Amino acid sequence: MKTVLALCVLLGLSAPAIAAPLPAAPKTPADQFFARLTALCGKTLTGQVVAGDAADEPFRKAKLVMTVASCDAREIRIPFHVGEDRSRTWIITRLEGGGLRLKHDHRHADGVEDELSRYGGDTVEPGSADQQRFPVDAEAKAMFTRLNRAVSNTNVWSLGLTDQAFTYELSRPGRLFRVSFDLHQGTQP
Repeated sequence: MKTVLALCVLLGLSAPAIAAPLPAAPKTPADQFFARLTALCGKTLTGQVVAGDAADEPFRKAKLVMTVASCDAREIRIPFHVGEDRSRTWIITRLEGGGLRLKHDHRHADGVEDELSRYGGDTVEPGSADQQRFPVDAEAKAMFTRLNRAVSNTNVWSLGLTDQAFTYELSRPGRLFRVSFDLHQGTQP
Protein backbone atom coordinates (compact mmCIF):
# COMPACT_ATOMS: atom_id res chain seq x y z
CA MET A 1 0.00 0.00 0.00
CA LYS A 2 2.92 2.35 0.80
CA THR A 3 4.26 1.85 -2.73
CA VAL A 4 0.89 2.76 -4.27
CA LEU A 5 0.65 5.90 -2.13
CA ALA A 6 4.21 6.97 -3.03
CA LEU A 7 3.56 6.42 -6.76
CA CYS A 8 0.35 8.50 -6.53
CA VAL A 9 2.25 11.35 -4.86
CA LEU A 10 4.97 11.27 -7.56
CA LEU A 11 2.44 11.31 -10.36
CA GLY A 12 0.31 14.01 -8.71
CA LEU A 13 -2.66 11.72 -8.37
CA SER A 14 -4.90 11.57 -5.39
CA ALA A 15 -4.40 8.68 -3.01
CA PRO A 16 -6.77 5.76 -3.39
CA ALA A 17 -9.68 5.74 -1.00
CA ILE A 18 -9.21 3.46 1.95
CA ALA A 19 -12.41 1.86 3.08
CA ALA A 20 -13.40 3.06 6.53
CA PRO A 21 -14.83 0.48 8.89
CA LEU A 22 -18.59 0.34 8.92
CA PRO A 23 -20.19 1.90 12.00
CA ALA A 24 -21.43 -0.56 14.58
CA ALA A 25 -25.10 -1.40 14.29
CA PRO A 26 -27.11 0.67 16.77
CA LYS A 27 -27.91 -1.21 19.92
CA THR A 28 -31.54 -1.89 20.70
CA PRO A 29 -33.06 -0.30 23.82
CA ALA A 30 -33.05 -3.79 25.40
CA ASP A 31 -29.31 -4.14 24.67
CA GLN A 32 -28.68 -0.71 26.17
CA PHE A 33 -30.72 -1.52 29.29
CA PHE A 34 -28.95 -4.87 29.71
CA ALA A 35 -25.52 -3.22 29.37
CA ARG A 36 -26.43 -0.53 31.92
CA LEU A 37 -27.66 -3.17 34.37
CA THR A 38 -24.52 -5.27 33.80
CA ALA A 39 -22.44 -2.23 34.79
CA LEU A 40 -23.98 -2.59 38.29
CA CYS A 41 -22.69 -6.17 38.66
CA GLY A 42 -21.41 -6.76 42.17
CA LYS A 43 -23.27 -3.79 43.60
CA THR A 44 -25.65 -4.15 46.57
CA LEU A 45 -28.47 -1.63 46.89
CA THR A 46 -31.03 -0.93 49.60
CA GLY A 47 -34.54 0.10 48.68
CA GLN A 48 -37.93 1.15 49.88
CA VAL A 49 -41.52 0.68 48.78
CA VAL A 50 -42.61 3.81 46.90
CA ALA A 51 -46.01 2.54 45.70
CA GLY A 52 -48.20 -0.18 47.15
CA ASP A 53 -51.19 -1.02 49.29
CA ALA A 54 -51.94 -2.60 52.67
CA ALA A 55 -50.83 -6.04 51.44
CA ASP A 56 -47.31 -4.65 51.07
CA GLU A 57 -46.91 -3.74 54.75
CA PRO A 58 -44.37 -6.55 55.36
CA PHE A 59 -42.21 -5.03 52.61
CA ARG A 60 -42.50 -1.55 54.11
CA LYS A 61 -41.34 -2.82 57.51
CA ALA A 62 -38.43 -4.96 56.25
CA LYS A 63 -34.99 -4.00 55.02
CA LEU A 64 -35.09 -4.41 51.22
CA VAL A 65 -31.77 -5.37 49.62
CA MET A 66 -30.89 -6.36 46.07
CA THR A 67 -27.50 -7.47 44.78
CA VAL A 68 -26.62 -7.59 41.10
CA ALA A 69 -24.84 -10.83 41.89
CA SER A 70 -23.88 -12.46 38.62
CA CYS A 71 -23.68 -11.16 35.09
CA ASP A 72 -22.60 -12.64 31.80
CA ALA A 73 -23.34 -11.81 28.18
CA ARG A 74 -26.69 -13.60 28.34
CA GLU A 75 -28.01 -13.49 31.93
CA ILE A 76 -28.10 -11.29 35.03
CA ARG A 77 -29.16 -12.68 38.44
CA ILE A 78 -30.35 -10.33 41.17
CA PRO A 79 -31.18 -11.82 44.59
CA PHE A 80 -33.81 -9.67 46.34
CA HIS A 81 -33.96 -9.98 50.13
CA VAL A 82 -36.92 -8.85 52.18
CA GLY A 83 -35.58 -8.74 55.73
CA GLU A 84 -34.41 -12.24 56.56
CA ASP A 85 -36.36 -13.73 53.63
CA ARG A 86 -33.79 -14.59 50.98
CA SER A 87 -36.11 -16.65 48.79
CA ARG A 88 -36.31 -14.37 45.73
CA THR A 89 -34.05 -13.93 42.70
CA TRP A 90 -34.84 -11.90 39.60
CA ILE A 91 -33.35 -13.40 36.44
CA ILE A 92 -33.01 -11.17 33.37
CA THR A 93 -32.10 -13.03 30.17
CA ARG A 94 -31.28 -11.74 26.70
CA LEU A 95 -33.44 -13.34 24.00
CA GLU A 96 -32.39 -14.34 20.49
CA GLY A 97 -34.85 -11.88 18.93
CA GLY A 98 -33.31 -8.92 20.74
CA GLY A 99 -35.71 -8.64 23.68
CA LEU A 100 -35.37 -9.51 27.34
CA ARG A 101 -37.03 -12.00 29.68
CA LEU A 102 -37.71 -11.49 33.40
CA LYS A 103 -38.32 -14.53 35.59
CA HIS A 104 -38.82 -14.75 39.35
CA ASP A 105 -37.02 -17.67 41.00
CA HIS A 106 -38.40 -18.49 44.47
CA ARG A 107 -36.58 -20.98 46.71
CA HIS A 108 -37.14 -22.34 50.19
CA ALA A 109 -34.37 -21.93 52.78
CA ASP A 110 -33.09 -25.42 51.89
CA GLY A 111 -32.72 -24.42 48.21
CA VAL A 112 -35.73 -26.38 46.95
CA GLU A 113 -37.73 -24.48 44.36
CA ASP A 114 -41.10 -23.18 45.54
CA GLU A 115 -44.22 -24.23 43.60
CA LEU A 116 -44.72 -20.53 42.79
CA SER A 117 -41.50 -19.94 40.87
CA ARG A 118 -40.14 -19.21 37.38
CA TYR A 119 -42.99 -16.83 36.56
CA GLY A 120 -42.56 -13.67 34.52
CA GLY A 121 -42.59 -12.65 30.89
CA ASP A 122 -40.78 -11.34 27.83
CA THR A 123 -40.60 -7.82 26.50
CA VAL A 124 -43.02 -7.27 23.60
CA GLU A 125 -42.12 -3.63 22.93
CA PRO A 126 -38.67 -2.06 22.44
CA GLY A 127 -38.85 -0.15 25.72
CA SER A 128 -35.97 2.20 26.40
CA ALA A 129 -32.47 2.21 27.82
CA ASP A 130 -34.15 3.36 31.07
CA GLN A 131 -37.10 0.97 31.30
CA GLN A 132 -38.20 -2.47 30.12
CA ARG A 133 -41.70 -3.96 30.58
CA PHE A 134 -42.50 -7.67 30.87
CA PRO A 135 -46.15 -8.72 30.42
CA VAL A 136 -47.05 -12.08 31.97
CA ASP A 137 -46.33 -15.00 29.64
CA ALA A 138 -48.44 -18.09 28.89
CA GLU A 139 -46.34 -20.33 31.13
CA ALA A 140 -46.86 -18.03 34.12
CA LYS A 141 -50.59 -17.69 33.39
CA ALA A 142 -50.96 -21.48 33.42
CA MET A 143 -49.11 -21.71 36.75
CA PHE A 144 -51.12 -18.86 38.31
CA THR A 145 -54.38 -20.49 37.21
CA ARG A 146 -53.29 -23.90 38.54
CA LEU A 147 -52.38 -22.32 41.90
CA ASN A 148 -55.68 -20.36 42.14
CA ARG A 149 -53.90 -17.04 41.56
CA ALA A 150 -55.62 -16.11 38.28
CA VAL A 151 -55.72 -12.48 39.44
CA SER A 152 -52.02 -12.42 38.46
CA ASN A 153 -52.81 -13.35 34.82
CA THR A 154 -52.72 -9.66 33.87
CA ASN A 155 -49.43 -8.85 35.62
CA VAL A 156 -46.91 -6.58 33.98
CA TRP A 157 -43.49 -6.22 35.58
CA SER A 158 -41.21 -3.28 34.85
CA LEU A 159 -37.57 -2.71 35.57
CA GLY A 160 -36.28 0.85 35.50
CA LEU A 161 -32.76 2.21 35.62
CA THR A 162 -31.89 5.90 35.78
CA ASP A 163 -28.75 7.63 37.03
CA GLN A 164 -30.41 7.85 40.46
CA ALA A 165 -32.30 4.57 40.99
CA PHE A 166 -33.14 1.04 39.97
CA THR A 167 -36.87 0.28 40.23
CA TYR A 168 -38.85 -2.94 40.25
CA GLU A 169 -42.57 -2.68 39.60
CA LEU A 170 -45.56 -5.01 39.47
CA SER A 171 -48.78 -3.63 38.01
CA ARG A 172 -52.18 -4.95 36.97
CA PRO A 173 -55.69 -3.48 37.10
CA GLY A 174 -56.28 -2.43 40.70
CA ARG A 175 -52.70 -3.19 41.82
CA LEU A 176 -49.43 -1.25 41.79
CA PHE A 177 -46.32 -2.23 43.73
CA ARG A 178 -42.98 -0.45 43.22
CA VAL A 179 -39.67 -0.60 45.04
CA SER A 180 -36.94 1.96 44.38
CA PHE A 181 -33.26 1.29 45.09
CA ASP A 182 -30.96 4.31 45.45
CA LEU A 183 -27.87 3.89 43.24
CA HIS A 184 -25.92 6.40 45.31
CA GLN A 185 -26.34 4.33 48.48
CA GLY A 186 -24.99 1.13 46.90
CA THR A 187 -21.99 -0.82 48.07
CA GLN A 188 -19.42 -2.93 46.29
CA PRO A 189 -18.56 -6.33 47.78
